[in-house]
Amino acid sequence: MAYVPRLKTEYNERVKNALSEEFSYSNIMEVPKLEKIVISRGVGGAVADKKLIDHAVDELTAISGQKAISTISKKDVATFKLRKGMPIGAKVTLRGFRMYEFLDRLITSALPRVRDFSGIKANGFDGRGNYNLGVTEQIIFPEIDIDAVNRISGMDITFVTSAPTDKEAKALLTELGLPFKKN
Repeated sequence: MAYVPRLKTEYNERVKNALSEEFSYSNIMEVPKLEKIVISRGVGGAVADKKLIDHAVDELTAISGQKAISTISKKDVATFKLRKGMPIGAKVTLRGFRMYEFLDRLITSALPRVRDFSGIKANGFDGRGNYNLGVTEQIIFPEIDIDAVNRISGMDITFVTSAPTDKEAKALLTELGLPFKKN
């Protein structure tokens, strides 16, 4: 039998039914699902030092388990000495098994390593059912060797769901295990 991630199995067996009862969908296919997770990171000092982009790509690759790509600037910004086409960040888009594996590692091992962690803020929704989470330090992930890090920096994690509203998206992410703060 083929390997199936723990969270995908939990979604199919428990989360679909719980959301279907909570929002009373007429069809099981209406239940929102997690479509992709995008991890992105801007590297401000990349204009002066090109090796910072390589470090960012390597760290995102280690964290996600999938090859990250560098992002390039779309226009010139003279105040930052930035030219169109210069690399300024890194990103990786996760779907399928790798998405569920990353979410599982984020919930069970990375977020509990955050200092004074009491849950993630619930105001990161965009109005269309997607959630953005900012991580201030990349060293919360166990895949990152602290001694090899040259600069501590954060990253943005975007959860793209098929939910039409923020309320449904929050219910989905809560059922999957994201620890939102209690109001």
